Amino acid sequence: VMKIEHIALYVNNLEDARNFFIKYLEAKSNDGYHNPRTNFRSYFLSFNDGARLEIMNKPEMQDMPKELSRTGYAHIAFSVGSKEKVDALTAKLEADGYEVISGPRTTGDGYYESCIVAIEGNQIEITV
Repeated sequence: VMKIEHIALYVNNLEDARNFFIKYLEAKSNDGYHNPRTNFRSYFLSFNDGARLEIMNKPEMQDMPKELSRTGYAHIAFSVGSKEKVDALTAKLEADGYEVISGPRTTGDGYYESCIVAIEGNQIEITV
């Protein structure tokens, strides 16, 4: 059976990214990995449906501006189960200082969602 095993995201602040996903999106984290030779560090974050996200850091990474309309991966979408939960999590993130760039709204193709710029300029979508 073919499936996406995990998605990986390089970040500047590994602990802040880990804490964000734990606090807002119910991630469970492993104890982390560190390669002392290369100073590569990572955490695997697991979510309720079995999806996994690897957040990673290594020295001297390029940190290019993250334009919202560009090629490459655009966002990670998290399903929270209901319109009310989309509204509540969006409001909590906004109250905590994260930029809400759209929604909550019903899109033209029928999704109820909001989009937040969260982890170091990366976009998170919250949907039913």
